Amino acid sequence: MPFPRASGILLHPTSLPGRYGIGDLGLEAYQFIDFLARSEQRLWQILPLGPTGYGNSPYMSFSTMAGNPLLISPDILRDNGFLSEDDLRDAPGFAIDKIDFEQVIAWKMPLLRQACENFKQKASPIQRTEFEGFCRGKATWLEDYSLFMALLEDQEGGSWVEWPDELRLRKPEALDLWRDKLADQIFFQKFLQFEFFRQWRELKTYSNAQNIRIIGDIPIYVAHNSSDVWANPEVFQLNSETGQPLEVAGVPPDYFSETGQLWGNPLYNWGYLESTNFTWWVERVREILAHVDMIRIDHFRGLEAYWSVPAGEETAINGQWVKAPGYKLFEVIRQQLGSLPIIAEDLGDIDQAVLDLRDHFGFPGMKILHFAFGSDAKNSYLPFNVDANSVIYTGTHDNNTTLGWYQQAPDYERDRLHQYLACTGPYGIVWDLIRLAMSSVANQAIIPIQDVFSLGSDARMNAPGTSENNWAWRFRAEAMTQDYSNRLKEMVYIYGRQGDKV
Repeated sequence: MPFPRASGILLHPTSLPGRYGIGDLGLEAYQFIDFLARSEQRLWQILPLGPTGYGNSPYMSFSTMAGNPLLISPDILRDNGFLSEDDLRDAPGFAIDKIDFEQVIAWKMPLLRQACENFKQKASPIQRTEFEGFCRGKATWLEDYSLFMALLEDQEGGSWVEWPDELRLRKPEALDLWRDKLADQIFFQKFLQFEFFRQWRELKTYSNAQNIRIIGDIPIYVAHNSSDVWANPEVFQLNSETGQPLEVAGVPPDYFSETGQLWGNPLYNWGYLESTNFTWWVERVREILAHVDMIRIDHFRGLEAYWSVPAGEETAINGQWVKAPGYKLFEVIRQQLGSLPIIAEDLGDIDQAVLDLRDHFGFPGMKILHFAFGSDAKNSYLPFNVDANSVIYTGTHDNNTTLGWYQQAPDYERDRLHQYLACTGPYGIVWDLIRLAMSSVANQAIIPIQDVFSLGSDARMNAPGTSENNWAWRFRAEAMTQDYSNRLKEMVYIYGRQGDKV
């Protein structure tokens, strides 16, 4: 569905400032929304909100439905009486600009356990009723998720395929036994989700009241070691005895990699999903739309055709394209959920069939200005070649910052950019790219916050294909100056990006 002409900022909540080592849903999140409102921005795009594991990637989560407990605000827990000021006084001297995930987890998880114990002792009747209502309302995924996380801890973090057979195969009598054995841990996991979504709901309500929509993100694939796969093995292409994937996800060899990319996620059993009228996918979309206003579907092309690689391959070379039932899937989702506020991440190896699927449902595609200057005037990412029903970005979380890209770009790309601009504006090359995005015909323009602040490569969020120093960048509160707000607001009015009411 087309969206009104507007602009916004890309920022994951973990990158927010604050004194507890990682961004959270507390005061600084509200101050960021205030910054967006002062800047007349109408969109806040985030990355997936799920609980992360090894590597800390929000695209490899223990659940597609759950929220990341590390985003829970200790200050809000204190204000609600479940922590004391003394509990927070011994916070370590965390780094300001980067997240040390191990340090944050080591300090924050015991703190959250303390809050849970205090909730058990101090919660009011209303709070207990709210908790019980939340658990009932989310039971379709929360029961499996909370048991999975409790078992994961009990099994010392080992993948569920390494668990005892009765747990790996989900024998009902064994699960009942372990639910009793791990009752306290299960309650803790439910409390974390209750508190996360309570804090997130209040933040989203505040955002919408400031006329700001939130764009969420759905990774097309899920992590193998997740409650999704453990609890729903029939949804995926797995060996029924071992639980190991039969085929895994990736992308084929291309200009950037001679061996392609082997992601390793289990692929969907689309035949089974279709036989259930795509219930698992419908519920997944329904759940995220309860928490955000719009959704970006990562690797959208995999819903038209996906690269299937036999499990055990060391590279993605020996894969093949397999058709996916994207038309049927989205028709069912539309029938059950109504209009589809979906953005299609249509980057990479895209053919006409993918574009036809996107356009059939009216989904906006994505355009990246970093990709616009490596060829001639036919380049589809150049602003004058962009469709109105698109979302244009300077770059995304997977790209370098615009300053870093410019500094590292080949001479011919920089020359093309200089020719295109004809002259440089008063705020420098980064803001020239922001102006190009804002002035384009694309209905939405999204700018990573790093570009608003004109930061270099050391502020990059993620470098695909690498496993270190990703997802850890944070900014400082003092960066949200009135000068940046004024610049953004000026472009909103010059280029007609006032949006409409939420």
